[in-house]
Amino acid sequence: MAELESPEVMSKVITFLSSLLQRVAESNDVTCQFEKQKISVFHGLSRPTISIQGYLERIFKYANCSPSCFIVAYVYLDRFTQRQPLLPVNSFNVHRLLITSVLVSAKFMDDMYYNNAYYGKVGGISTTEMNLLEVDFLFGLGFQLNVTPTTFYTYCSYLQREMLLKSPPHFPELPLNLARPLNFHCCLNEDDSTHQKQLAV
Repeated sequence: MAELESPEVMSKVITFLSSLLQRVAESNDVTCQFEKQKISVFHGLSRPTISIQGYLERIFKYANCSPSCFIVAYVYLDRFTQRQPLLPVNSFNVHRLLITSVLVSAKFMDDMYYNNAYYGKVGGISTTEMNLLEVDFLFGLGFQLNVTPTTFYTYCSYLQREMLLKSPPHFPELPLNLARPLNFHCCLNEDDSTHQKQLAV
């Protein structure tokens, strides 16, 4: 999508994605007090001091990957949370999930990309840890990295619509079921050819 090349559009994409991830992480932080969640290599010992938006802006600034990589990373995060329901996005894992999803996306989408050591420096983690995160993420996705044009444009359309509304992501006002984590299912079930909207809460 040519619109993604615009700095203003990418700024909005980063703002929207970080806002969405922030809300999901905060919701799941509350949920984890009431339900056991699996601890994984993506979990840090403490919450990072850098905000999700600041972290995403840092990745965008230094990774030099194509803008479409951020949309594909968004698809990967959604797939990961659907396939790994015991690993919901929260404040302890969101940063590592982000850097890993962008790394995997850049390797799959771009002809030229930085190595894991560079991404580790951008993300503030060691090369060894970056390698481990990448392998775990790939297994968590079941190595399902292909994103069809239809899926790509569906996710783009979802982001564009939300950005046009100039509002943070809207989640329906439902009674908070503290027994279920809020997953990061953005907008669709890829197995459904009709691509019906699906927001899992």
